Amino acid sequence: MRIKGFLLSVVLGISSFAAMAQTDSLSAPKDKVRFKEFNIPAVKAKDSVASKQRHDPPKSLQQAVAENKQKDSLVLQSKAKPGFIRKTVLPVSMIAVGVLISKSAFERSVKNEVQDALGNNFHTKIDDYTRYAPIVQLYAADAFGVKAKNHWFDQTKNLAISYIITDFVINSLKDNVHKIRPDVEMGDGSFPSAHTAQAFTTAAVLYEEFKDTSPLLAYSGYAFATATGTMRIMNNAHWFSDVMVGAGIGILVTKLVYMLDPIIKWNPFKKKKDITILPQIAGNGYGVYVGYKF
Repeated sequence: MRIKGFLLSVVLGISSFAAMAQTDSLSAPKDKVRFKEFNIPAVKAKDSVASKQRHDPPKSLQQAVAENKQKDSLVLQSKAKPGFIRKTVLPVSMIAVGVLISKSAFERSVKNEVQDALGNNFHTKIDDYTRYAPIVQLYAADAFGVKAKNHWFDQTKNLAISYIITDFVINSLKDNVHKIRPDVEMGDGSFPSAHTAQAFTTAAVLYEEFKDTSPLLAYSGYAFATATGTMRIMNNAHWFSDVMVGAGIGILVTKLVYMLDPIIKWNPFKKKKDITILPQIAGNGYGVYVGYKF
């Protein structure tokens, strides 16, 4: 049945995120091995031989270490060049696939198979909440002392910037594409899925913060995001392509924000431990919670 193909695509989606995370984790040890390739005594021995031939004074241990560090930095810089492509290839591919299958017979068949399996009266509001689950995970992990990549203010800053940009891109596309939803009574604004984009934005922030220290926590955000996108299709509110493009945009925007993070590195609270600022999202409104410890 075609419903099996749909479920398989969901599983492959989750697997792709795990593959992306595995690629990031596998790339780090290679850089560390580079530092072990330089044997300081060997360099010292070569310098002593060269000094005998040129009658130059032998290099000190500190000079040898400094030269090795310089060579290592050059190697790491050369390896960092393909990072942009490696980090953005997945979300860009998701967006491309979503655009290609939009309004196709394939996604119409997916819609029909899902609705036939669930019944036309299926509806759930769980997806209104699962899109925010990674945010709860993020700050709960901070509260329990799980080591993250950034300070809580930088986390909030990157989350807010990613969320605002994603919302702007999604709403701009909705206002210009005017794609009719699977349930025609819901009107247009189907492409892309805002719920899915928001879910994958928050999941991508969680992933970036904990991928190196707590992989299980980092991956779990994508499980909530995938569930959100799946339920949007089950609710007959979005087509498969809407979900694919929304997920791709959410991940891509967050990746770009974190790649630019060193440029926008501003944190007035890094040395202040008495102030806490957390974002608040209620319905269609946004807010900020500010706490001060006396």
